Amino acid sequence: MPFLSTLFRYPGPGGWTFAPVPDEHAPPVAGPWGRTPVTATVDGVSWDTSVWRDRAHGTLLPVPRRVRGSREAGEVVTVTLLPRLP
Repeated sequence: MPFLSTLFRYPGPGGWTFAPVPDEHAPPVAGPWGRTPVTATVDGVSWDTSVWRDRAHGTLLPVPRRVRGSREAGEVVTVTLLPRLP
């Protein structure tokens, strides 16, 4: 089921851009270090990746520039996550 998420840049040098995943859309932990393999779709662009768990920010989907294009932190995107086997 799709959900809306506001992109944010993780604090610190070289910080990645993430889409926070609401608890009701977060897949169960399935891999080491709290990562779960998923097929993610952001605004119609799909790729294989993993969601991460962070104590301060919850479940996070890393969104690389090649996927988000010109969208930056603060912009809202539509996200769909499908679990995949590790």
